Amino acid sequence: MSAPAPSTSTAPATRIVIAGAGPAAQALVSQLDRARFTGSITVLSNRDDAPGELLELALLPQVSVRFGQPASHIDPVNQTVATADGMEFGYDQLVIATGSAPEASPVEGAGKCLSYSTIDDAARIGEAVSEVTRELGRRPLGILVGTGAAAGQAEAVLRARGVRPIRTTARPAAVMPGASASGLAASGVVFEDGSSMYGDLVVLAEERVSRDGLAASAGLQTAATGGIVITEDFRTSVPGIWAIGDAAAFDGVRLGLLVAAASAAGACATQLLTAAAPPASSAPSVLPVAA
Repeated sequence: MSAPAPSTSTAPATRIVIAGAGPAAQALVSQLDRARFTGSITVLSNRDDAPGELLELALLPQVSVRFGQPASHIDPVNQTVATADGMEFGYDQLVIATGSAPEASPVEGAGKCLSYSTIDDAARIGEAVSEVTRELGRRPLGILVGTGAAAGQAEAVLRARGVRPIRTTARPAAVMPGASASGLAASGVVFEDGSSMYGDLVVLAEERVSRDGLAASAGLQTAATGGIVITEDFRTSVPGIWAIGDAAAFDGVRLGLLVAAASAAGACATQLLTAAAPPASSAPSVLPVAA
């Protein structure tokens, strides 16, 4: 008599917990859903509100979004994550996507201008520039504020879109309103000494710092310049824990400056699905670093 075929129905479903609910986390959930992931996905959000993107994801049968319950402690030994209000969630795979934060307090009136912090901002800035160009009927003059890699990328985006950028590394005291019908209400900046610079639009590309405190407190390796250290396949220094988005750092650079959120989420989803599947010999995918 032949032996019965082994059953996989008793295997426990893989539990994925995502700490963070920003664009990278949302893209990861979407990618896992498209790949027909059959386990459970718990998203721990530090937002008390319920934006439409998160509500849409929360409707998926395998997804639980915990609004206003940010992760506050990771226990890698017992594979649990605790939230600020005392809830505890077990995980088989944990993804940290807590993003980044501005290094300095916001400039007065910053909400009236464009900002550049990750590669994903390039498309939004490009659309805004096209609108301003149509309105003016000429190449716009842009005021670019910032230093470092983000400012360098922002300048390249502006030049590629036909903007004449004037770059300043001095931090302004305030952003001044303009009269553009395009919705970009800022057209100049004023500095502490009273001097000013004016153009057709203002782009802030100030330095940001990765939110890596949660990871560091759990013993994960972090970069000297900030950010959770990851390998090319998004693994951290602790097995079963991954990082994507601006919380992560690859070769000392914030991941958001290297890879678009959707691309990182797609590659990380592939790794998570491989980790959840029965053992098989396969080469890890390579981090899709932008040229």
